[in-house]
Amino acid sequence: MSPDFYQIWVYLSTTPLLGLTVTLVAYQGGTWIYRKANLNPILNPVLIAIIALVALLFFTGTDYQTYFEGAKFVHFMLGPATVALAVPLYNQFRQVRRSFPSILIALLAGSATAALSAIGIAWALGASRQTLISLAPKSVTTPIAMGISEATGGLPSLTAVLVILTGIIGAVFATWTLNVLGIRDWRARGLAIGVAAHGIGTARALQVNEVAGAFASLAMGLNALATAVLLPILLGLIF
Repeated sequence: MSPDFYQIWVYLSTTPLLGLTVTLVAYQGGTWIYRKANLNPILNPVLIAIIALVALLFFTGTDYQTYFEGAKFVHFMLGPATVALAVPLYNQFRQVRRSFPSILIALLAGSATAALSAIGIAWALGASRQTLISLAPKSVTTPIAMGISEATGGLPSLTAVLVILTGIIGAVFATWTLNVLGIRDWRARGLAIGVAAHGIGTARALQVNEVAGAFASLAMGLNALATAVLLPILLGLIF
């Protein structure tokens, strides 16, 4: 990096809006690439934005706290954005009501499988107890997962990273996996994505099909509630 550019960056990094600006630019760039690739899930815009931001912070020597001071507004908007997912859910309310018994069974099975499979695989690979606890709520939306992790003795920062990775992997591979399994019903596809890949997967489902997006929104919310209530009990029994 040239000295002149570095000096300019040091000056700009102290301005509150820099973090917000580079976040929006990175995401818009990722979205542009995503659309040019005909919505190829491998080129997920969130994944592209994360890689771009990590590279920028690394090569400019900017610490995360400095970046986050300007990006707080994006973090704040996670709440309203999650609430806005109720709109497609409302539009598909009749289908949701008819399918509710199946939804409830699938939700409990999916929520338990997501937590137990993660704990089991990590335990078999020799992970520590704290890592296992941090990994357990990986399929829940970030704020709730971090709260569960902190309350049960995990590391909230590690949980946040695992949640984001889970969402990206789910968004990238969900379509391919469901096609291989022969699952064609948009309700089932959306429910599976919402339970397994929370908000990032739900955003992908909304781009593909409105019914899938509605069921993914419902699954994401209910899975967060079920995990917040049941996972501490489950972890208490295991540990």
